[in-house]
Amino acid sequence: MTFDLGPAILFCPADRPERYAKAAERADAAILDLEDAVAPGDKAAAREALLANPLDPARTVVRVNPADTEEFARDLAAIARTEYRLLMLAKTTSAAQLQLLADYDVIALCETAAGVLAAPSIAAVENVVALMWGAEDLVASLGGTSSRVDDGRYRDVAVHARSSVLLAAGASGTAAIDSVHLDIADTAGLENEARDAAAVGFVATACVHPSQVAVIRSAYAPTPDELDAARELLAAAVGQRGVFRYDGRMIDGPVLRHAERVVRRVASS
Repeated sequence: MTFDLGPAILFCPADRPERYAKAAERADAAILDLEDAVAPGDKAAAREALLANPLDPARTVVRVNPADTEEFARDLAAIARTEYRLLMLAKTTSAAQLQLLADYDVIALCETAAGVLAAPSIAAVENVVALMWGAEDLVASLGGTSSRVDDGRYRDVAVHARSSVLLAAGASGTAAIDSVHLDIADTAGLENEARDAAAVGFVATACVHPSQVAVIRSAYAPTPDELDAARELLAAAVGQRGVFRYDGRMIDGPVLRHAERVVRRVASS
């Protein structure tokens, strides 16, 4: 499976079935969350809600609890009774854990120090269709207290983890998904992060509130000026042999691939 669900994927607590349809309608894909969004005492009810309120399996991800927890086996037992086949494994720490999900396509969530360091081997597992990273659990795994500085920017260790997961995914030809922006009111910060994510090669950004979907979609779509410039450059390249000069710049293969990617983003955003 190639991850091509679209740029805005929305988390929805699995114990809140009244929100399922809205999440599916508003976002490119819904992530029904059996892990952090559900209180420990509500896990069983969340699994029952998952069974009783099916969504389109082609546009739905189910986040399961970490592989080293008792809840993980219970999650899989419930999911086996559904048509869902795309799972997100919370706190993935090793390639070996993916063997437990051999019958599923998996988004591996690298959100601990161990998971980020193991990202290259995790990305290489055959049924892993995407890597995602997470800042808050990462910092917690390091014994820290905050992933961002006062102005909203990520601290250096989070920036490093984000880049490491993106590079690991790219090296294996696997998709990369950017982390959530928890400050719902900070639409400018979300837009900046999503634009950066699209520019460096992430295929999607996860979100926690329906209001964030439109911001992410807009950020992943090229502006009219960017699209015009890309198309004009590609047109100018027709008939050229190797590197050539265009609009005061030297143009070679990588620059043309950048332009091709801008044009492709119109269809995917």
